[in-house]
Amino acid sequence: MLTQTLRRLEDTGLVDRTVYLAVPLHVEYALTDLGRSGAVPLRLLRSWVEENIDSTTGVPGWREAGLSVVE
Repeated sequence: MLTQTLRRLEDTGLVDRTVYLAVPLHVEYALTDLGRSGAVPLRLLRSWVEENIDSTTGVPGWREAGLSVVE
């Protein structure tokens, strides 16, 4: 699942994949400029969620299940 997600991110231009031919095989992923440009809108969305989480219905029972907003 992780590999599929990383490949999709690579296909969409959000991450670069570098393969190092060594034993064992070594692969590194890094955000592209496009991927880094998403950080600002994602931070804004996170702030909005944190400010409004108490006024939204969200998923029924999420608080009772012990779930919380991740810091």
